[in-house]
Amino acid sequence: MPDPEELPGRLDAVLDAIYAAYSKGWNEVGDDATPELADEAIWLGHMVVSLLPDEPEAKGMLALMFYTAARRAARRDAAGAYVPLEQQDTGLWNSSLIALAEDLLHQANAAGPSGRYQIEAAIQSAHVARRLAGISSWPAVVALYDHLLALTGSPVVILNRAVARAEVDGPSAALADLAPLEADRRMLSYQPYWAAKGHLLSRAGNTAPAVEALTVAIGLTTDEALKAYLRKRLASLQTT
Repeated sequence: MPDPEELPGRLDAVLDAIYAAYSKGWNEVGDDATPELADEAIWLGHMVVSLLPDEPEAKGMLALMFYTAARRAARRDAAGAYVPLEQQDTGLWNSSLIALAEDLLHQANAAGPSGRYQIEAAIQSAHVARRLAGISSWPAVVALYDHLLALTGSPVVILNRAVARAEVDGPSAALADLAPLEADRRMLSYQPYWAAKGHLLSRAGNTAPAVEALTVAIGLTTDEALKAYLRKRLASLQTT
């Protein structure tokens, strides 16, 4: 264990490592599933918060993990099929974890300027408010992504912001926001980019390019349940 005075300087790297481990455990399914890795990451997040109780980003990261962990039981239906956020049975969400996440986020926001994990946790809180309370939170989500984009400059944030903006300003505006990513070679192999692009193109009525984008997304998908979901969406386009 590092000496106490060394902890703040190591915080960012430690938080990134813990969240990367959580994401790996959260995203893998089937034979490759490692839910224990996500649980271990949450335990490590607790440890960091206990060691550095005045660090808002540590609480923001732990809140972010709690928000997504709360939806674990709703991500697949009884047959194992993928269920997107907007169609999840909120009765299966873990209300205790959501309450813990909300409390941590409030503590983090009161402690100082918002960092990446606090903003991402706030986005998840807005999604929870929309689904559980019927609050129209999409404008708030777009505004939070604006802050996150200014902080990180991440192409993934550009992508996620575009998907959220489609709910406010329509798919054509969202597709215009995605245009700069077409020259980013990293997007060529990034499955969420092609899935989101196919979704937005289909909403805009551009069926042929939507089919092309979804076909690429399916080819890049390793999760069989998600692949089946995308194939179903593709089939619906090809029959219209």
